[in-house]
Amino acid sequence: MALPIIAPYPMPGVADLPRNKVAWTPDPRRAVLLIHDMQRYFVDVFTAEQSPMKELIANIQRLRQRCLALGIPVVYSAQPGGQTTEQRGLLLDFWGAGVSDGHHKKDIIDALAPGEGDIRLTKWRYSAFRKTPLMDIMRERGRDQILICGIYAHIGCLQTASDAFMSDVRPFLVADALGDFSREHHQLALNYAAQLCAVTATTQQLIEQLGPAPQAALSRERIREDVAELLQQSAADLGDDDNLLDRGLDSIRIMSLVERWRSTGAEVTFVDLAERPSLTEWFGLLRAPSASPHQTPSA
Repeated sequence: MALPIIAPYPMPGVADLPRNKVAWTPDPRRAVLLIHDMQRYFVDVFTAEQSPMKELIANIQRLRQRCLALGIPVVYSAQPGGQTTEQRGLLLDFWGAGVSDGHHKKDIIDALAPGEGDIRLTKWRYSAFRKTPLMDIMRERGRDQILICGIYAHIGCLQTASDAFMSDVRPFLVADALGDFSREHHQLALNYAAQLCAVTATTQQLIEQLGPAPQAALSRERIREDVAELLQQSAADLGDDDNLLDRGLDSIRIMSLVERWRSTGAEVTFVDLAERPSLTEWFGLLRAPSASPHQTPSA
């Protein structure tokens, strides 16, 4: 009844998409993004830094970033740890006790940690709509579309899409922002969804359909000051080419910067910043305007 160890497999791309039966398009005014069960308990059975997990995390980051910039609500589902027999219900027969209580495995992975304004759902069944307030949340906000990414494609993600369809909510299954037990299971979910209950599309296709994000307004000075604030150091003491990890910038602070800059419409991910941890790299990455000629550059 334990989760299987998942061998690496290639993430589906545009050429692997089944033909959709309907031609729905996402609307930022109507959509909600669901990041489904990206908890360590489920993620740890994949091989880190290999397909499909490598693309899965990066594509969810991209999609979440665009949704935040467009004002689309971001919802996280996560199963609780230490469920009682009654709470677990029939899932106990198929999957055992599930996530243990008081353990880090019930947490969302650090690379996709929810932001302050994100909505968190405690999830009890395959579908994120069952025994949760998700439908009420969507109706209160006038939302009738749901973009679904996360794991596992043929179980919770597909069941959530089917449940949405049966409640007259239009689901979009993000083909390359899903993970599953195998490529065959992954493709099964896409084929079923495209024929019976949802639109399947890639991350890039959905981002293009949602439209451009507002232009980021990040000056070099703003970037430097934000970093200095988190490091509790003087902005003038930060060299453009300093390795900011050596200056004390850890993963939590990087995620804080990502959230702060995404809120301005900047297209940036945790991986972008962590792999190039200097102000010089970040100025170019964020396409920040140059300092005013009347301002003296910091050392």
